[in-house]
Amino acid sequence: MSSAPDPFSKRPIAADAAPVLERFRASGGRPFHTYPVEQVRDLYEQGCAANGLRADQLAKISDITVDNFRVRIYDPQAVSGPTPVVLFFHGGGWVMGSLSTHDGLCRRLAALTGLPVVAVDYRLAPEHPYPAAIEDSRGALHWLFTSGDDHGLDVTQAVLVGDSAGGQLAAVLAIENASAADPLPIAAQVLIYPMVDLTMSTPSYARVTEGFPLVADTIAWFADHYLPAGTDRTTPDVSPALGALPAGLPPAYVITVDNDPLVDEGACFAAAMARAGTEVLYRHLPGYAHGLFTSAGRIPQGEKAINDIAGFIKHRATT
Repeated sequence: MSSAPDPFSKRPIAADAAPVLERFRASGGRPFHTYPVEQVRDLYEQGCAANGLRADQLAKISDITVDNFRVRIYDPQAVSGPTPVVLFFHGGGWVMGSLSTHDGLCRRLAALTGLPVVAVDYRLAPEHPYPAAIEDSRGALHWLFTSGDDHGLDVTQAVLVGDSAGGQLAAVLAIENASAADPLPIAAQVLIYPMVDLTMSTPSYARVTEGFPLVADTIAWFADHYLPAGTDRTTPDVSPALGALPAGLPPAYVITVDNDPLVDEGACFAAAMARAGTEVLYRHLPGYAHGLFTSAGRIPQGEKAINDIAGFIKHRATT
């Protein structure tokens, strides 16, 4: 897809992404961190509803409460026998996002892969700061493999998928599981523009500072709401890109976009996993901004990239 320099941000903008960006700027162009928490959550819900994928029809969808969080199970075929499962963690900086914001994406992944997708509605900051989100995510992974009577699935293996903050949660779980004495069968991980270095020290933070819904100051705002004062931002379950990586990590598909403060840390993390011996498929999409996948109903490249992710999952979860 062709791109051209943007006179506002001086960044290249892909032609199919330009209309969504123009609507954002026409509405005032204020990035997320300039709003109060409750308002930014509402705006994110509205934006995902307006720009996300249509709601694909599936055989069965059910919501279940697990301890302190909820999950939604998207079952495309009403599976009754052994099956791999996609465990999905939504983005939103640990502050916003919900089952609703990523509903279209999860439905599409279920429809394309033919596999159940279990989306995790973990607790959000600042009401529930770190480590609530990662504790809920760990709990969801354990529940998936141990509570078949609750969810009705005979889970053979899991694929961990997450975007942005959800990508961080998926990456942390993959690392922790690979380091465990008795690891669970994790077939693969898909990390969509993951937020994996909360020291915020990579060069792309200086490149993406205005003109987009998510800029460098937005990441800082998210981190300040999620992390209690004094939290060590280099700890492995905060910044998985900074720690030593174990052998035996599941194959990874890492996607970054150009107009994103997180692009360099995502690329560095993909390279670090490769150096640790992990099979890594890395894809960079120039001219696109953070939020591409929750805008895939309006931006064709987002929908195409979801198709590619589904192909990766099908290959890794069935071989």
